[in-house]
Amino acid sequence: MSFFFESLAAAGRLAWALDPELLKIVQVSLAVSCQATFYAALIGIPAGFVLAHGRLPGKRAIITLLNTLLALPTVVIGLFVYVFISRRGLFGALDLLYSQGAMIIGQFILIVPLITALTVAAISRVDQRYRKTARTLGANGWQTALVVLREGRFAIVAAVISAFGRVISEIGISMMLGGNIKGFTRTMTTAMALEYDKGSFTLAVALGLVLMILSLGINIVFNLIQGQSDR
Repeated sequence: MSFFFESLAAAGRLAWALDPELLKIVQVSLAVSCQATFYAALIGIPAGFVLAHGRLPGKRAIITLLNTLLALPTVVIGLFVYVFISRRGLFGALDLLYSQGAMIIGQFILIVPLITALTVAAISRVDQRYRKTARTLGANGWQTALVVLREGRFAIVAAVISAFGRVISEIGISMMLGGNIKGFTRTMTTAMALEYDKGSFTLAVALGLVLMILSLGINIVFNLIQGQSDR
């Protein structure tokens, strides 16, 4: 037990001293995850709105597929993207493998279904009376859509936050597509795995503490947004 507390104390001192290696790892993690979440939101929110608000052929099948993709393992996504961006792959000439760009692509694929599915759920929960009232007051299609989006905005923001929490803590995609290169593609989760394999727990525990603090912050924001939406 003393070993645990010693590691925890050493990790705390490392984090408090703002160790350059630790800061770089956190910076890479945040940069990759924020970009992946941003691009996924650009696609997922409009797609989810169209699925929930519009009348599309095969709508049920698409939603079922989205819900199925939510359970897709990260290593499967990593392998799928690897096949396309490896030197012998279709996009091998772009030299994306073992780069932050590859990690962003993989994480983007991971959370697009999540944001889309949660946006569908958010828009579907908006009371139909808002649509009817907007139409009665003479609103056109775009104006009605904006009214519905405004009513579901808190749930949509919560969906984006959930997606960010999903990618900031994933390891399979980051390891397979990023290669865990020091100072370039090493994220908090891949660095923790590497330090564990080396038997060096101080940096791993420090990164774990940072990840827990980030997760706590994400959940606090998520709960605040849920509280706003329930009013």
